[in-house]
Amino acid sequence: MASETTTSKEYIQHHLQNWTYGQHPDGSWGFAHSAAEAREMGFWAIHVDTMLWSILLGVLFLWLFRKAAKTASAETPRPWQNFVEWIAEFIDTSVRGSFHGKDKLVAPLALTIFIWIFLMNLMDLVPVDWLPSLAGWVGSTVFGVDPHHVYFKVVSTTDPNATFGMAFAVFYLILHYSIANKGVGGFVGELTMMPFQSKNPVVQALFIPINFVLEFVSLISKPISLALRLFGNMYAGEMIFILIALMYSGGLALGIFGGFLQLGWAIFHILIITLQAFIFMTLTIVYLDMAQSEH
Repeated sequence: MASETTTSKEYIQHHLQNWTYGQHPDGSWGFAHSAAEAREMGFWAIHVDTMLWSILLGVLFLWLFRKAAKTASAETPRPWQNFVEWIAEFIDTSVRGSFHGKDKLVAPLALTIFIWIFLMNLMDLVPVDWLPSLAGWVGSTVFGVDPHHVYFKVVSTTDPNATFGMAFAVFYLILHYSIANKGVGGFVGELTMMPFQSKNPVVQALFIPINFVLEFVSLISKPISLALRLFGNMYAGEMIFILIALMYSGGLALGIFGGFLQLGWAIFHILIITLQAFIFMTLTIVYLDMAQSEH
């Protein structure tokens, strides 16, 4: 919660800053104590909070689904087993409806993407001050660090590094399937010989650079759209929660009003959390299907 000694601007900036580890300009390695230090660390700096929560939630997903598989029973299925089977059937139906090839990777990939992104998005429902305040307290009491220099973002999908990382992994699979199914020549031909075609070889040669620009933009827009759509929606949702949290420092009446706003936005945000995970999964399936189909 925003304190009296912290301005609204500082409060927002603190909550939007990642816990960053990297190399300082003097050559030493360590954590950044400000946004300026984080920028100075450059491209190879690591957002520790993003890595921590994405890995923890990935492990949680694997553990929960493995537990359901190990304790599965056809005679007396437990509620958790029923829920997991319902999710798996839902994902399988989505894959069958959008992916027309035969590949054993697509369905598990879709399941992993949906549940993993959903869990990362779900962290947005944790009150914005709880975990960062706990991290600040630990940093102050255990490590003797100024709590104002302790940054701890818990929603990994509000970090473009995470969303672009997942999107580029999907993009690699798109390229892999395109080349594997069409060959290098077919893939290059798809980029250069369409959409404009001509029987005249001279005219066709003039069309090649135009086709390449159009098709390359279409190709590269796939990972960019995946990453930015997820990041933009979750970042906006987190920002609204932060702005509502600022109302708690404005007095009792404003704090009560902020509480109702937070509850209402959290209920509505559940739809966004689920929808963004579903959209990322569905587009991944569609893009992989397009990579295997002939145009």
